[in-house]
Amino acid sequence: MHKTSSLSELGFDAGDASSGFFRAVADGCPITHTSSSAPHRRLTKVSVIGAGNVGMAIAQTILTQNLADEIALVDALPDKFRGEALDLQHAAAFLPRVRIVSGTDAAVTKNSDLVVVTAGARQIPGETRLNLLQRNVALYRKIVPPVAEHSPDALLLVVSNPVDVLTYVAWKLSGFPASRVIGSGTNLDSSRFRFLVAEHLDVSAQDVQAYMVGEHGDSSVAIWSSISVGGMPALKSLRDSHRSFDEAALEGIRRAVVGGAYEVIGLKGYTSWAIGYSVASLATSLLRDQRRVHPVSVLAAGFHGISDGHEVFLSLPARLGRAGVLGVAEMDLTEAEAAQLRRSAKTLWENCQLLGL
Repeated sequence: MHKTSSLSELGFDAGDASSGFFRAVADGCPITHTSSSAPHRRLTKVSVIGAGNVGMAIAQTILTQNLADEIALVDALPDKFRGEALDLQHAAAFLPRVRIVSGTDAAVTKNSDLVVVTAGARQIPGETRLNLLQRNVALYRKIVPPVAEHSPDALLLVVSNPVDVLTYVAWKLSGFPASRVIGSGTNLDSSRFRFLVAEHLDVSAQDVQAYMVGEHGDSSVAIWSSISVGGMPALKSLRDSHRSFDEAALEGIRRAVVGGAYEVIGLKGYTSWAIGYSVASLATSLLRDQRRVHPVSVLAAGFHGISDGHEVFLSLPARLGRAGVLGVAEMDLTEAEAAQLRRSAKTLWENCQLLGL
């Protein structure tokens, strides 16, 4: 049964309904009636493709942090996205004023400033990684070109996994410059890394600088050489005070970071809140031109010995602003870290080549 979500659907003509409640302020000048097309502040629109647990956590976080004037939800299941949209609309009295629209067609995303893609095929038991990738490419062929057509100047933020390969796919299918196609990458992994170090040292995670780079996955690289706490190099101090901080222990911590998502999934069935806050932090830097540095999936060809001919996307610390990726930090890696990063890039590039894009 169809339910109404506005008075206009109940037969009330919206028209200039507010005129009966509000009167213009007398400012000493003759009152002139202006058309609705008069110049006004440009509104910010964010679209989220995929209204599952991750997509809705992202939409909810963007909404509560007042990052958009309009949020568009797109999903293949009309009852699902309409229910989610209504649920958010019913909280309007407690939230910033945001227009929420929804639909199954990419047309609802028209003129977006930022498009977040969370939709993706789930792996079937026994399915090969390559087959899963190919199914995701087929899905992206349906999603990305229409989104790019309706919002040719948008920033495209890919969250679906495997995020690095799918960011490459989105770049190829959109025709956008690489600076406007970004993967959420290891932004969340790095937050988990910082959390573990902060818990051990009993400090705020915001005072810990620590990066996971490379693939968002098993081959990600923990950059121990540059980790700092309160601006002070931390690895030597940790090793001086804890004899157990040997190479095996560092690898154990890296594996704990990589396995963090699996632990959450094992406990509650899915991840949502951390990725929601992670993506909202990226949206803030992008839409508000914050110029903050985040470890996100970017075109990494030519960095740290990665071949210029390998158009591979993986996570490196990147400066983000309203135009997208404004630059990538030239990290001072140890040879071991650089070698691990190149191996990660090689694995990702081999997967990309199998897709025939």
